[in-house]
Amino acid sequence: MAAQYDLTSKMIPFLDLHLVFPLLEFLEINELFYTPTTLLEARYELSLKTSMIDLIDKLHGELKDAGVTTAPIELVERRKEVLEKLMNSQAEAQKVMDVIENPEVINALRQDKLQNLQFLKDNYGMTAEMIQTLYKFGQFQYSCGNYGGAADMLYHYRVLSTDDTLGLSALWGKLASEILVGNWEVAFEAVQELKEIIDKTHFASPLHQLEQRTWFLHWSLFVFFNHPKGRDAVVDLFLQPAYINTIQTSCPWILRYLTAAVVTNKRRKNLLKELVKVIEHETYQYRDPITEFVEALYVNFDFDLAKQKLAECEEVLENDFFLVAIQEDFIQNARCFISETYCRIHQKIDVAELSQTLNMTKEEGEKWIVNLIRDTKVDAKIDYKENTVLMNNNTQSVYQQIIERTKGLSFRSQVLATSIEKREAAQIKAAQHEKNHPSTAVSETATKA
Repeated sequence: MAAQYDLTSKMIPFLDLHLVFPLLEFLEINELFYTPTTLLEARYELSLKTSMIDLIDKLHGELKDAGVTTAPIELVERRKEVLEKLMNSQAEAQKVMDVIENPEVINALRQDKLQNLQFLKDNYGMTAEMIQTLYKFGQFQYSCGNYGGAADMLYHYRVLSTDDTLGLSALWGKLASEILVGNWEVAFEAVQELKEIIDKTHFASPLHQLEQRTWFLHWSLFVFFNHPKGRDAVVDLFLQPAYINTIQTSCPWILRYLTAAVVTNKRRKNLLKELVKVIEHETYQYRDPITEFVEALYVNFDFDLAKQKLAECEEVLENDFFLVAIQEDFIQNARCFISETYCRIHQKIDVAELSQTLNMTKEEGEKWIVNLIRDTKVDAKIDYKENTVLMNNNTQSVYQQIIERTKGLSFRSQVLATSIEKREAAQIKAAQHEKNHPSTAVSETATKA
């Protein structure tokens, strides 16, 4: 069942090839969906597009051991070329680094990049082309798999460069580098900066901006599901109109991650209604057990279906590269959602029946309900003789809710009516004054003229 919900093939087109390696390794380690040989071949084909010669050699040997015939490759000569290019690029970049690491230069640099460039040109003969060597060296280090060095070079390039296009490309590269070394704090800052640039930049066409946002959504998943504040950011960012539109237009499968972030985030529980609307609207285009669980519980109020989908969610979460770490949080919070919704609908609840709905044994269910009542301070009592929970519903009746809302509507209508009356009275008074004093009106007009 879980194989049909694997999103790897959908996400790869929107990821840099270096970011694809962790996804393939996850599938290979957990023996998911594809044969080991297929995944090994996929990693090998990807590695050929990089300058990671050691990795190419290693994967080529593993394929040979697995009995897979591959096209012959000349790694000795290629390694020599890569090392030569690396040394040349490093030498060029070092000339720039020697200047900008000079304490006097550091103290002289300001926020204005054009002013900095002029200062470096006048005092050290540095040109824009020389600064660009930092970008080229960082880019080549990234291709070689030296992600820490790449992040450092691209950072220095962005500090000095006045080229907005290459600056944006360098920020994408720096983000990927920080992701691949697991530097989540810096990566989180890079995500925030990248979003701001994408939103403010005037691209050649709306389609180009849509593509940038689509790539951004996919790359940000690496950061948001590894950073402590990441799930807050997923909810706050992905529900913004521009990004909801991107999800609906280009990548509806991102709804899985938005839904998981909302379900596991008690601080953003107030946005659940908005999420339900999006899921209900997009159900024709994308659905999986995670979105179907929310739909079953909050649209159809079908507890049997919600129970079934929750069981399926466990498998989907376990097999998802981004969500496997939050599997336990999701299940716990999902059970809370079921319990709360069940308690709002029923006044007398059979503990055994609710335990079954939560996919728990009777003993586990009893402990769960006791803890839920204690932690959430629900106004309820447990009848241990009948093994039931009695809810003390203090909610307003439908009629009382209508009365309260009507009161607010009546007040707003009254304010609006009063405002209209005052405006009409002022217009009548002005017209009457003009009628009684026509000479004054004519003289005022002449004075203005």
